[in-house]
Amino acid sequence: MSTIRLGDEAPNFTADTSEGTIDFHEWLGDSWGILFSHPADYTPVCTTELGTVAKYKEEFKKRNVKVVALSVDSVTSHKDWIKDINETQSTTVNFPIIADEDRKVSNLYDMIHPNADNNLTVRSVFIIDPNKKVKLIIVYPASTGRNFDELLRVIDSLQLTAYHKVATPANWKHGDDCVIAPSVTNEEIPELFPKGHKEIKPYLRTTPQPNID
Repeated sequence: MSTIRLGDEAPNFTADTSEGTIDFHEWLGDSWGILFSHPADYTPVCTTELGTVAKYKEEFKKRNVKVVALSVDSVTSHKDWIKDINETQSTTVNFPIIADEDRKVSNLYDMIHPNADNNLTVRSVFIIDPNKKVKLIIVYPASTGRNFDELLRVIDSLQLTAYHKVATPANWKHGDDCVIAPSVTNEEIPELFPKGHKEIKPYLRTTPQPNID
């Protein structure tokens, strides 16, 4: 079992899924990725989560994000469960669900926490950039459903800060002002941030989001 930290390369694997066999890195290609785990098939919270993700397909697509789920049950079980998800959530599951019966991927990504359950995965979320680096890790208990609006917000922040010398403040959302990175000198600001900036403190400088008109 490995411990994955931010900035590590996301471990590669080959696995059977509800949409066929994938090589994870090859499947990601030059996209961002979300890998998220579920304790088991036919669990109520997971059913709502997978339905929600299906409904967010266009939001993920416009951010160049591929989504893949994981559960410790079989492909056959996944395919039958998908029918329930589609029916109860009024949607169509449009992403692969990994079958991890041997817990290979779960152990590779440290998704099984023995103090929670020896057999089932916790609700892990990994966001991975196009260079296959892990950019975010969130772990939820089995009883708490994930907030996918928050994951979209985080992706917006990660993509913005990957290409611009800014950080995003508390409760930031797309379109809000950003914090200028401390490594940027005042002399560099006019060229890097032509929209202008505000100096609240020498270490706290804000600017309009640079990647929107």
